[in-house]
Amino acid sequence: MEAYWMVKTLHILSACVLFGSGAAIAFFMLMAWRSGDAAGFALAAKHVVLADWIFTTSAVVAQPLTGIALAHLAGWPLTAPWLMISYGLYIFIGACWLPVVWIQLKVRQLMTKAVAAGQPVPDRVHRLMRIWFLLGWPAFLALIMIFALMVSRPAWG
Repeated sequence: MEAYWMVKTLHILSACVLFGSGAAIAFFMLMAWRSGDAAGFALAAKHVVLADWIFTTSAVVAQPLTGIALAHLAGWPLTAPWLMISYGLYIFIGACWLPVVWIQLKVRQLMTKAVAAGQPVPDRVHRLMRIWFLLGWPAFLALIMIFALMVSRPAWG
């Protein structure tokens, strides 16, 4: 049973990192964009990309690994409806997150060039950030739904 608690702790911690880093990244990127300060936005974009790679990516990898191990140790079938719905939501989140990562990389590149040229935030960056913002909300809500399923583990069927 010791392995179960260790894996469960790792699963919960990586879920916290996923949620917390996502919320923090979104907050700082949004505030930097809204500030209109090109240099500040470029710096925030640079650090957001780094934070996403360090924290979000490691949590994205840890979640399914610890989740499958946890289900195995707890004796839950991997085909339980609440797990199947969680898998679908996780894939949906990934489908939102991958374009967001690309947008963050592009914004970092465009903002670095704009600041070096002494220019304001380019129109293309504003367009990309609107898409970034729109992709974040459904992913955030889907993550909350996964939390609810993990906590309640409803017995459907």
